[in-house]
Amino acid sequence: MLQELENDTLQEVVNSNKTVMVQYAASWCGNCRIMKPKFKKLATENENVTFIIVDAEKNPESRKLANVNNLPTFAAFKDGKLVNQVQTNKIEGLIDLLNEVTSN
Repeated sequence: MLQELENDTLQEVVNSNKTVMVQYAASWCGNCRIMKPKFKKLATENENVTFIIVDAEKNPESRKLANVNNLPTFAAFKDGKLVNQVQTNKIEGLIDLLNEVTSN
C-alpha cells in the first residue's frame, strides 16, 4: 500500500501497521522527485509493507518521528518503533533499509 499523507498523522499510521517505510520529501527537493518513482515501485513489489510519503515541510510532528534534518530521508518503522533511517538519493540505500526492516 502506498499513501501520501494529507495530515500530520504519521504516528497513527506507524502504530496501526506492522511495517512502515516512509519517504520524507518536499516539493522543492530535486532528489526527492528523483526518488519518488523508485519508492512507489518498491511499494508495488512489497505488498506486506505500508509505504507513506510525507511532506516534511507541512508535517512537523511526523518529521520528528525520524529526526529528519535533511531531504530526502527514508525511515523504516516496525511494531511502532523507528528501526533506522537513511538520507540517500540512491535506490541501493533504500533497498538496504527495506531489507533491514523486513528481515527481522
